[in-house]
Amino acid sequence: MGKRIAVVQSSYIPWKGYFDLINKVDEFILYDDLQYTRRDWRNRNRIKTPKGSGWLTIPVKVKGQYYQKIRDVVVSDPRWSDKHWKTICLNYGRAPCFEAIGSVLHDLYRECGDETHLSAINYKFLQGICHMLGIKTRISWSMDYDLVEGRTERLVHLCLQTGASEYLSGPAAKTYLDEALFSTQGIRVCWMDYRGYQAYGQLFCPPFIHEVSMVDLIMNEGAEGARRYMLSFGSTPTH
Repeated sequence: MGKRIAVVQSSYIPWKGYFDLINKVDEFILYDDLQYTRRDWRNRNRIKTPKGSGWLTIPVKVKGQYYQKIRDVVVSDPRWSDKHWKTICLNYGRAPCFEAIGSVLHDLYRECGDETHLSAINYKFLQGICHMLGIKTRISWSMDYDLVEGRTERLVHLCLQTGASEYLSGPAAKTYLDEALFSTQGIRVCWMDYRGYQAYGQLFCPPFIHEVSMVDLIMNEGAEGARRYMLSFGSTPTH
């Protein structure tokens, strides 16, 4: 089997599907050379609260910087990490695995509180949670590679530079990805299928919400238990 890669923008403690994508590839490239988009997943994510889902948002400097790249986005309030941790404690303090996971997650928050750039924060959380889950995929940056013009052309060129024979993408890219450009270079495109997630012991139910931060799953099921509710441990992507 050849090398498989994925190329995705970094997100703040993303949902379980993001980690499933990481676990299905040999190298996961953070595509933080793209333009930063407001009100997106780059600097925020949702958790469960007694009132439904609520947002954890990292405040960033955006005024007058409409075209900045994700990798250049800077935090605007260094107190964000303390605030987020207190919010997590408030909402997950009674979760079954809070004691087991809490100290590790708290250490991550303390470490990330000293970071000035959003990309670095996202990277550290991704690495930390991957370590918890036993995901050993290499996480690299698009800035480590030569980037050519063209939306699909750039992805194909990243595959060629990494020696990948397969490119794994989320289903949303089906609207714009030109698979023929991959095919001409002998690269197969695979698509993630996020259907089939099972409900777990989530707090404040009903309703059960799948689209929340990975924090929710690991707080409720622990690192080992979380693997049983993910699709990538023992499953394969569609072709």
